[in-house]
Amino acid sequence: MLRGLTDLPFLSALGAMRRRSGADRVPFARRYGAFQAGLSAFYQYFVTLLPGQRGYLFLWLPVILSIGIGIYFGSKAEPNLPVILRAGGVMIAALILSGLAARRGWANVMVLGLALGVLIAGWQLAVWRSVQVAAPVLNWRYYGPVEGRIIAIDRSASDAMRITLDQVVLAKTSPTRRPAHLRISLHGDQGDLPLPPGARVMTTAHLSPPAGPVEPGGFDFQRHAWFQRLGAIGYTRVPVLIQEPTPPGQALILRARYGLADRVRSHLPPRIGGIAAAVMTGDRSGLDPEVVEDLRHTNLAHLLAISGLHMGLVAGFVFAALRLIGAMIPHVALHWPLRSLAAGGALAAGFGYLILSGASVATERAFVMAAVALIALIAKRRALTFRALAVAAIIVLTLRPEALTSPGFQMSFAATAGLVAVFAALRPVMPRLPGWSRWGVTLLVSSSVAGVATAPIAAAHFNMIAQYGLLANLLAVPVMGILVMPAAVLAVVLMPIGAEALPLWAMGVGLEWILFVADWVAGQEGAVIHVPSPPWIVLTLYALGGIGFFLWQGRARWMGLAPVALSAILWVQAERPPILIDEAGQVVGVMTDAGRALSQARGGGFVARAWMENDGQPMDQGWA
Repeated sequence: MLRGLTDLPFLSALGAMRRRSGADRVPFARRYGAFQAGLSAFYQYFVTLLPGQRGYLFLWLPVILSIGIGIYFGSKAEPNLPVILRAGGVMIAALILSGLAARRGWANVMVLGLALGVLIAGWQLAVWRSVQVAAPVLNWRYYGPVEGRIIAIDRSASDAMRITLDQVVLAKTSPTRRPAHLRISLHGDQGDLPLPPGARVMTTAHLSPPAGPVEPGGFDFQRHAWFQRLGAIGYTRVPVLIQEPTPPGQALILRARYGLADRVRSHLPPRIGGIAAAVMTGDRSGLDPEVVEDLRHTNLAHLLAISGLHMGLVAGFVFAALRLIGAMIPHVALHWPLRSLAAGGALAAGFGYLILSGASVATERAFVMAAVALIALIAKRRALTFRALAVAAIIVLTLRPEALTSPGFQMSFAATAGLVAVFAALRPVMPRLPGWSRWGVTLLVSSSVAGVATAPIAAAHFNMIAQYGLLANLLAVPVMGILVMPAAVLAVVLMPIGAEALPLWAMGVGLEWILFVADWVAGQEGAVIHVPSPPWIVLTLYALGGIGFFLWQGRARWMGLAPVALSAILWVQAERPPILIDEAGQVVGVMTDAGRALSQARGGGFVARAWMENDGQPMDQGWA
């Protein structure tokens, strides 16, 4: 049936036009005749290769889903209702066609119909998510009284304390125009009055709408804020007053989270305590900016974010501990499904860690990936496979399609895909190695593969390459897994009886080592190389080429290296905008041979700094 795809009426007509005489018809006919020939050649090639991919086509579903989501986020305007309805009709028709083709045994038609349906489904998911999180956004500058309930406390890039509020009340503003959430940076003398989570507070603040990208194609904070339902940001220079304390039966998880962070910090020096609290609860309000900078320059900043590494270490430690305890009880070891029970306990521990740490997007993603692996263990399946990774990606993208654009999602799945592929290739070799060497080989391979897979993504998003990042990770990550995270789990277990001091001391020792490594490596000459931001097509080609290399079966997989090489060439040849003007018209930046020259030595500092970082040439604004 599909063999007739290239003989559709309009393509046949184009073929007839190609045979007509007349100079005005020839270029048109040649162009679309070439298109017909190309489509026919692609189909023939597709039909030839498809049988060899059977059993692996499921792995492409999250890829196609991602392409649909990416089409939505790459669009210049929101789709209207008729477009959404027509797309839904095409999606349903494609899926019905795929089902009918499956019953008739037309495998090629089934695959193409399913691919089209999933592609449109990804687009529809992104549309639905953007509507689901819709909330009022402040569209004017506001100065006046602000009331709300504290739901988060953290620090800004300038090291100012920030609070995020919900249940917002603004003067002379109707409820339908009030932002669902707003975030205020606290400047000036705020006194020593603690701000407990869940408390209702009031202050006088300057507010404005979330800003868009600082340059065309740059990071879109406005879109990021939309999916967080953050409708306004601002600052205050007057003290924040507690209008109503936290009700006894409300905000229990928030109070437990920040209470745990305060208790951890009370046992450790400030420099270490801030990191320990961030690792255990996600509370980053106590982090030292210099420490964060050193960790970024050594590719160790991922140790601060509660992501796949932390979730995997917590779940792995609980799983191993439960299996060990069960193995010490003869009746349990002989008669109970110990592996499945330990995996269930690890799953419960991971869920508790998710809730206690604030359930950020990165932590949700990490929990989903860990949960898929643990459920596979419960079902007596291999945990780390491309199929498990594909299931995790489908779940994450279905729940939060916007995660596709985040560096955390991209780096997590790139690293995991690389590790799954490499360790699958090494599976026949590993048993032949001496037992003492397997751990070292695993560590070296894991750090190397994860670093290589994520380095281009990190460089594209953060405009820097940590040249000694592999060395820093080899020295720091084992301590994180062997000492820091097990001690954190023990501290939480022993905290109800007040016996957490010893495990927190051990955790502090491990974190001291990690900071020593970060300080030493960051101090080496040439530790960081700054690179310019690439155009969007660079990461797209890198991702598609890498996915093709990992997932496609047979020799054709080597074709995936071509898009990767092309992405590198395009990045090297990319040119930065010669002139940039900020949204307020306050700062103008002109590219010169010595770097970007700025029109103002002060003012618009955030925008100017972002321009120069994206140029790959960060420098002092006054000098620029």
